[in-house]
Amino acid sequence: MTILSDVKALGQQIWLDNLSRSLIQSGELAKMLQQGVCGVTSNPAIFQKAFAGDALYADEIAALKQQNLTAKQRYETLAIADVQAACDVCLPEFEASGGKTGFVSLEVSPELAHDAAGTVAEARRLHAAINRKNVLIKVPTTDAGVEALQQLVADGLSINLTLLFSRAQTLKAYAAYVRGLEARLAEGKPVDGIQVVASFFLSRIDNALDATLPEALQGKVAIALAKAAYDDWEKFFSSPEFAGLAAKGANRMQLLWASTGVKNPAYPDTLYVDSLIGAHTVNTVPDATLQAFIDHGTAKATLADNTQEAFAQLAEVGKLGIDLEALAERLQQDGLQQFSDAFEKLLQPLA
Repeated sequence: MTILSDVKALGQQIWLDNLSRSLIQSGELAKMLQQGVCGVTSNPAIFQKAFAGDALYADEIAALKQQNLTAKQRYETLAIADVQAACDVCLPEFEASGGKTGFVSLEVSPELAHDAAGTVAEARRLHAAINRKNVLIKVPTTDAGVEALQQLVADGLSINLTLLFSRAQTLKAYAAYVRGLEARLAEGKPVDGIQVVASFFLSRIDNALDATLPEALQGKVAIALAKAAYDDWEKFFSSPEFAGLAAKGANRMQLLWASTGVKNPAYPDTLYVDSLIGAHTVNTVPDATLQAFIDHGTAKATLADNTQEAFAQLAEVGKLGIDLEALAERLQQDGLQQFSDAFEKLLQPLA
């Protein structure tokens, strides 16, 4: 037993927010799964770093550049192979859990963030190309992404919704998920194999707000928002409306805590893990945060603690004239730009 196993017993999955060829081929990823890691997430910034720093890509990149392919096609050739290999490593976890854990995420191109039809088409294409039952296609939760989610769930795909920063954004995603389930059931198709996670980003919220807050609220708002979002989640997925879908096999969407590496070195390095352990959730962590949690984290159910205090803290933020929904929209746009920049940067050496 490890601390990760203890967290798993409390109902939360710890995923690794990193992926590279060396991680897979060295056996390190398999070792992490043995320790209790339950899945993997990736994004353009992670692949950009991997392609630039991992020597195992060099020969294949050189060979791909001799072929009549676009830079994006070369990227996808590399990324799809990595995701397939990671899915294979995670498959025993997936099968042992009955399809509840052991997922690997690959993101649609950031250039499609405001194109619902394009997102649907690319998600279908990537899903077919990867051809693994434990892959999650990652879609940003813009208005177009939420529209795409509904169709992709109706198609039967499992999805990782990314770049959520507010309760309102998350509730819109839940509603779209339900519409997708209803559409699929109306066609007489099964829904029990569909898993969707909603990736709620944390440290970026505190990083954006702390300078404007009194000391008593600094480093508190992201966790307060997460606790409030979890309270919303419990109400939504415990409702009689969802109970009817659950009776037909539908799974509850799960909240996933993302951006969990602290950006302020004054804060404990396990802040966004220790504070948010709760049932039916996921926490995806970068390598450094994972190692810090293994070394000195605490496996204790904390997510449902002090919920009223969290709501009180959010009320204090509101009294300061801070519009958290407006902040969420700005952070989402900033996140899209960061992923777009990383995507452009990773494509340049592949051109």
